[in-house]
Amino acid sequence: MTSADFAKARGRVVIHEDDVGMTHGANRAFAELSALGTCSSGSVMAPCPWFPEAVEMAAANRSLDVGVHLTLTSEKRLYRWRPLTAPPRSAGLTDDLGYFWPDVPRARGAAPDAVEAELRAQIEATLQAGVDVTHLDAHMGTALCPEFVEIYFRLGRDYRLPILLVRDYNTYNPRSYSGPLSNDRYDAVLAQARAAGSPIFEVALETPWQRKTDAETAYRAMFDAIPDGLSFLSLHFNAPGDFEVIEPDYAHIRTEEYALFKTPRIAQWLRERHLEVTGMRDIRDDLRAARAAQGRPQP
Repeated sequence: MTSADFAKARGRVVIHEDDVGMTHGANRAFAELSALGTCSSGSVMAPCPWFPEAVEMAAANRSLDVGVHLTLTSEKRLYRWRPLTAPPRSAGLTDDLGYFWPDVPRARGAAPDAVEAELRAQIEATLQAGVDVTHLDAHMGTALCPEFVEIYFRLGRDYRLPILLVRDYNTYNPRSYSGPLSNDRYDAVLAQARAAGSPIFEVALETPWQRKTDAETAYRAMFDAIPDGLSFLSLHFNAPGDFEVIEPDYAHIRTEEYALFKTPRIAQWLRERHLEVTGMRDIRDDLRAARAAQGRPQP
């Protein structure tokens, strides 16, 4: 399928788990919900403490659809992670203690060559662990910021992987906390991706962090907002037992999300809205097949 074909599809949705590898609870939730069919893909954070468990799970169960959640920030106050490449402080990737910055605006000050080396190291670590990597996306959206978005596109091209790009950057939630920025570089990359036949998502709908209702009401509204074309649900499932210590005020958002997606309600909403669930592996394979058929170079 080309990017135009993806856009024409009626109600095709990726139900995605970000932050695989951040905790044991995230890994457990990913495995359980993937088996139930209420999660169709996820992406792993190579610098995080539970990365070894996540890649071991993926290597043992080839049905798991696993991408790389390209990581340039470490936002939890007492639970942190460092770059794989051990860059010098002068590279700007890290704070005074050697951890990734806790927020996107400061992470944007890193040297692009150091960022590219780090992101390639994260992809290579995942591949070398035996994972059939299906796609790339960006933790907290940092790799989509103007300083790095060309690197993000280049990584997708070099590894022959789809990347998460949304049609309108202004609708992408991480943009709201990335600091002042222009859309010009993002829009230029979007045009290149579209010309290359890459999938472009109509929307990326994220976990409702600030919801004021019960979980079922909030997620029903999310499903109601899924448009025609290809959409991406950027979710953060976590089984109970660890996130309550890491982030006590917000852990329930992740654990209640996980609990809801274990219920038959999700399948019901999908049927009622005539939504087709797809994974990133299928999108990757379609993209590679289309490029091969067109005689495009395959790195």
